[in-house]
Amino acid sequence: MTELGLPDAIHACLFDLDGVITKTAAVHAAAWKQTFDAFLRQRDGDSYRPFDDADYDEYVDGRPRADGVRTFLESRDIHLPEGDPGDPPDRQTVNGLGNRKNELFLELIRTRGVEAYDGTIRFIEAVRAAGLRTAVVSSSANCRDVLWSIGAEHLFDVRIDGIVAAERHLPGKPRPDTFLAAAHDLGVEPKAAAVFEDALAGMDAGHSGHFGYIVGVDRVGQADALRAHGADVVVRDLAELGERS
Repeated sequence: MTELGLPDAIHACLFDLDGVITKTAAVHAAAWKQTFDAFLRQRDGDSYRPFDDADYDEYVDGRPRADGVRTFLESRDIHLPEGDPGDPPDRQTVNGLGNRKNELFLELIRTRGVEAYDGTIRFIEAVRAAGLRTAVVSSSANCRDVLWSIGAEHLFDVRIDGIVAAERHLPGKPRPDTFLAAAHDLGVEPKAAAVFEDALAGMDAGHSGHFGYIVGVDRVGQADALRAHGADVVVRDLAELGERS
């Protein structure tokens, strides 16, 4: 293992955004809860079963927006028309609900602001100082704006986000395609790249893509689940990796 706590064969690091680099996973979860609870209350009345943390972890976290809507609704045996990506946020379609969630997310970001995890930023700076290449891999269409808001755009050689994935027709996590695209753009084989994820869907993507090392970042007390979904190591903060070398 190197001083960074990574295997010697690793030459590139692929980082998820929300929950790994930035403290925005909780903001996403809050926006999803507002969106789904309002929809379910309107559909089922006051007896509706609220969207909860387990729903977020299992069906939504780490997935592209429309996939998250579709997967959660299927878990409740609810089926909506797909609609179009430009559907207004009050339209009862998969895309409409997704756009409502994004509207709420951006509103929360404007009011709360965005914070980075300092341990992650220091780790990425150390990774780059050691000569390893870096990419951010996120399902979010707001990835670039969020990186800009924390002054971190310059820390990544490659960005594969929701916008790039749509342009390239890449399926999102838990499929490995976005991580594989990042490795390709960095010029490394998957076995020479490490994946850093906090979402179970991201763990699945790293595992099925046969990446060289998968780091689970446990922000919410789900270490066992991260390991079960393919993490080689689980840390609460990336600053712990150097301590393990």
